[in-house]
Amino acid sequence: MIDFIISIFLGIVEGITEWLPISSTGHMILFNELIGIDDSSFFNSQIFLYIIQLGAILAVVTLYFKKLNPFSPSKTKTEKADTGQMWFKVIVGCVPAGVFGLLLNDYMDSISNYAVVSAMLIIYGAAFIFVESNKTGGTKIKEMSELTYKTALLIGLFQVLSIVPGTSRSGATILGAIILGCSRELAAEFSFFMAVPIMFGVSVLKIASNFLNNEYIMTSREWLLLALSMLVAYGVSVLALKFLVGYVKKHNFKVFGYYRIALGVIVLLYFTFINR
Repeated sequence: MIDFIISIFLGIVEGITEWLPISSTGHMILFNELIGIDDSSFFNSQIFLYIIQLGAILAVVTLYFKKLNPFSPSKTKTEKADTGQMWFKVIVGCVPAGVFGLLLNDYMDSISNYAVVSAMLIIYGAAFIFVESNKTGGTKIKEMSELTYKTALLIGLFQVLSIVPGTSRSGATILGAIILGCSRELAAEFSFFMAVPIMFGVSVLKIASNFLNNEYIMTSREWLLLALSMLVAYGVSVLALKFLVGYVKKHNFKVFGYYRIALGVIVLLYFTFINR
């Protein structure tokens, strides 16, 4: 029974932290430690941590299905063309992370420890506060149609930074988009859309690697636990996405910066002095 409670709990953590710019990896490491999940546990396996993301991805597809669908019969020819262009921009933005992710994935997995995660939480937390505090001039890019392929590629380069554990994929892309002149709403939305091919691709690669190399053989019970986590992650992601979209219309990202710094310090202190 405890396994099902943990499964639900981790689904909630994934659903919230995958979309808010606060690092899902940092939270997973901390919560797994606090609730006593062993390193060899299924809940700490790569197969669990990556497949659970598919539930979060489905939330984006569900909420933005019409906007993402270039074949919607309710769209005009122009609107379909605009949607197609949007997808090309998303793909262009995903290319850098796809290339560097394949090259550095194994290395980044090997350095996924509390020290690196803590450092990234604090560094990017400070970056959010600095950027928001020193933002001058009006926002240049407010609509997806105004986003050029060059800007999409540059945002994609910021997304590459997220392969370092603790950075946060949404955090890196949102921060990069704001620096490049995008509105907070557009930065968040483009980050959501870029997550679909990136997270789906990473999940598929991890699944393929797992089964080809027999890294972790899942039992029927573990498949059930994973399905439950994905379902919970999906439901919570829907709420988290709606919250973030509503929040950025009236507020900046400073609060997430302060939260990241606080969490980074907590993780560092906990593993340095309590769990040595």
